[in-house]
Formats: sequence, structure tokens, C-alpha cells
Amino acid sequence: MQVSLQALKAFESAARRGSFKLAAEELSLTPTAISHHISNLESRLNVTLFHRKGRRVSLTGTGVKLAKATSDGFRKIESALDEVMKAGCAVRVTTTSSLAALVLIPSQHEFEQVNPDLSMEISTGESIDNQSYIIPVRVGDVSVVEGSDIIKYESFNVFGAYGMTSPSWSNEPITLFTTKWKNTLLPDPPLATWLEKNGLDGANIKLKKFDQELFGIQKAMAENGLVFCSTTLTKRLLKTNLIQHFNTRPVKSDLCYYVPNKDNFGTRSSAKFLDWIEDILN
Repeated sequence: MQVSLQALKAFESAARRGSFKLAAEELSLTPTAISHHISNLESRLNVTLFHRKGRRVSLTGTGVKLAKATSDGFRKIESALDEVMKAGCAVRVTTTSSLAALVLIPSQHEFEQVNPDLSMEISTGESIDNQSYIIPVRVGDVSVVEGSDIIKYESFNVFGAYGMTSPSWSNEPITLFTTKWKNTLLPDPPLATWLEKNGLDGANIKLKKFDQELFGIQKAMAENGLVFCSTTLTKRLLKTNLIQHFNTRPVKSDLCYYVPNKDNFGTRSSAKFLDWIEDILN
């Protein structure tokens, strides 16, 4: 059976306030309109909901039951609407585990301080989400990514745990942690280019590869080791003296961070996030 939502709202207000007149004031209607809505509801349901004695009204037994149900129902709707509105104030981002752990999560508080009306929700994964309200920040091949989607061109260098002695690049065996991407379509880290730029042949370097840069960085920090990795991911670690570099020269790579179809994220919250992340990455 279908009944008017407006009639239920009029009934709930009159039952809660104990007066058609007060219900009318609450809903910006006339007492006559309230009475009309409730009479139609009673007719539709074939019940009497109010005892009417002049201008005084009181609930019948049936009215008491319906009043409790409608009050509970409208409270649940209002609570759900509040949650939805709060969710609309959140920026939802999905990205790689490495960027999340080393850049976004450590910087999350800074974003929310600059944008007190917004919160950031971060998830990780390798696939691109299709939901229009989730912003995917991905690593891609510069040659196939739209230039307008790129937020940071990537470069690489060698880093080590803070306080460790500078390596002797040609006189001793060196273990170097690096990355073998899960996505085989991505260009490899540009180690050969880095060796050439720094005048090294790399004959004494033994590589140990992880499928995420985060793991190689953590391994280097834990074991006073060396890692060849993104300069983007290490920026904060350098500032906090958790890792160091050894006056070697970084090299550009064929990788970039990008947001697919970036220009389609036109909401105020999305625009604020995109401006912010381009700023901290660059």
C-alpha cells in the first residue's frame, strides 16, 4: 500500500507535538493542511489515528503504534542523511602501497589541517577504480600516459640507511635492493642509465628485487643497506634523517605518477586534493 510521505511527516509531527497547530508551525504548513493530510492517511489506512475533541487531539492505540514506527523511521533517515553528507566531505584516494605508506599517509594530517572541511580516505590496489568519486593515483609509462594526467615525472637514485658509511662503488661487492614491478608493462627502474651517469660499471653490484619499492626501502633501512628507488618516495625520509644519499646523481626515468582522466575530477574537494598532491610531489 502506498501512502503519502508528506502525510506521514504531518502525522509524525502532530503525534510528537500533540497538536495540529504546532505540527503546522514545524512543517511550515497550515493547521488545515495538517488535518487534511492526516484525514487522508486515516482514510487510506481505514483506521482512526487521533481522538479529536475540539482543538485538542490525542492518539488512539493504533496511532501510538504508528507514531513510534514513523518517529523511528524518520530518525533513521535523518541519521543516514547525516552520514551521507559527512561522506561527501571526504576525498577518497586509491594508490600504490608504496605511495600510500611513504607519502600520502604521513602527509594526511597536513592535508586535513590545510582543508579542515575535508578528510582523506586512502586505499591501495593495483587496478584503476571506475567510481567517479574515487581518485586513482597511479604509476605509469610516460610514453602512454596522457600529458594532462601526469602529476609528477619520476626520477631514481641510490639511498642508504642514515649514518651508514658511503659505499666503495668499485672496490667491494655491493648488494643493491631494487624493484621488479608486478605490472610487467612498466619500464624497469633505470639502473643502467644511473650507472652510466655516475661513471660506474656495476660489475660488483648484486641486485635483490622486490615487487614494491616500499619493501626495498624498508630492507635498506633495517640492514644498513642500499636501495635504488624513486626520489619521490624518499623525499620525506631524507628530511627526517631516516635515509641518506651519497652525492650520486639522480636520473630521470620513463615512469610518472598520474591520475587517469584527471580533468574529469571537477568537484571542489577533488580539485583541492589534486592541487595539494601536485604541490607536495613536486
